[in-house]
Amino acid sequence: MECSFELAHVGINTANPQEATDLAALLSHMFHLEPKHGNKSEFAGSLFECMKSPYLGKNGHIALWTENLEAAVEELKAKGYTFKEETAQYTEEGKLKNIYLHDEFGGFAIHVMQK
Repeated sequence: MECSFELAHVGINTANPQEATDLAALLSHMFHLEPKHGNKSEFAGSLFECMKSPYLGKNGHIALWTENLEAAVEELKAKGYTFKEETAQYTEEGKLKNIYLHDEFGGFAIHVMQK
C-alpha cells in the first residue's frame, strides 16, 4: 500500500532574524495569516516558516505530513531515496517524528513529518 503525503508548510531560508520577521509579517498580511514567533524561525500561520538563518536546502524546505512516517520512510528508501539520519527527531517513546531526505529537489530540502 502506498503512503499518502500532504503539504504541511514551505520553509524559506533568510539571511538573518530580521529578514525572517519581515518576510513572515509580509506573508501574514498578504494571505490573512497569524504571525507566530519560534526559536529558529518566524511563521506566517501554518503555511510558511521563515528561517532566521539558512538551513537545509539552498532555498529552504518543503514539509510534508504523512499518517505513517515509518512506513513512508521505508517506501521512499525502497524507491532509492536516502535520508539525513542526523536530522531525525524522535518522540519520548522512541517513535520517529520527522526527518529530512538527503538530497535537494529544485533547491529545496524535503522534510517528512508524522501527522
